[in-house]
Amino acid sequence: MRVIPLAAESLGVRSMATYVEVGDTAILIDPGATLAPARYGLPPAEAEWDALRRANDRISAYAARASLVFVSHYHEDHFRSDPSTYAGRTVIAKEPRRMVGGQQGRRGAALWTALEGVAKVEAADGWRRREAGVELVVSPPLPHGVEGTPLGYVVALTVVDTAERQRFVFASDVQGPLSAVAVGWLIQQRPTLLYLAGPPSYVERELPTGAVDRGIDHLHRVMDATGCRVIMDHHALRDPGFSTRFERLWSTGQAPGFTLKTIGLREINLADYKGKNVVLLFYPLDWTPG
Repeated sequence: MRVIPLAAESLGVRSMATYVEVGDTAILIDPGATLAPARYGLPPAEAEWDALRRANDRISAYAARASLVFVSHYHEDHFRSDPSTYAGRTVIAKEPRRMVGGQQGRRGAALWTALEGVAKVEAADGWRRREAGVELVVSPPLPHGVEGTPLGYVVALTVVDTAERQRFVFASDVQGPLSAVAVGWLIQQRPTLLYLAGPPSYVERELPTGAVDRGIDHLHRVMDATGCRVIMDHHALRDPGFSTRFERLWSTGQAPGFTLKTIGLREINLADYKGKNVVLLFYPLDWTPG
């Protein structure tokens, strides 16, 4: 299994775009990328615009290689509205009429309409497929953060390499996870590698008291139950103090000897977190996957 993160906060943009390849199955996951309209009262710098252009170029290049495209939800840092990204492919996307509201529902419905006659679109919620050497499983809708959040629901994807016994779970904006429901589903999937958005400590004052600490506890629970490796990015990195806020995760060190070969990732600098269960993606802004 090859897992190639294409764009992320640690790459200078808001995104979790990822490419996964198992045998003849190639999947582009959440092919969106954006910039914050303002950070600390300032508009995006030129370096950020450059990072966004590079991110979109990477996403487009890997879209051309993918046979499947997965969309976890309809925030603009997770999908593209341009039909050309999906043309001729099977698209597994969050059902826009089920547990989706407001602007997300309108964006999702517009995308499904735009893809009529362009791509084969299937509702992702609870979707599954098993073929030679590969199993794909999509979650039911999981909260985008805490239970009852107005941000709606996301769906997560498990990719199983049955020959190598690797189980990659992409859980996008479960934010920690903050929801106990999401914790239960993640444990049930028994990931060997989990990629998810960390707790959104940058807006901690807007969350219920103790929510971020519960998110950290929940992630510890998933690791303890499954022994999985975790890549945490996205919301967690929007906090300039993330390195101290999440120190409890960096210091777990439950599985020494963590190497790139173990999880099949390419070109990822894990030097600062070798031997840890939780890592961040740190690339130079001009990094290009092989």
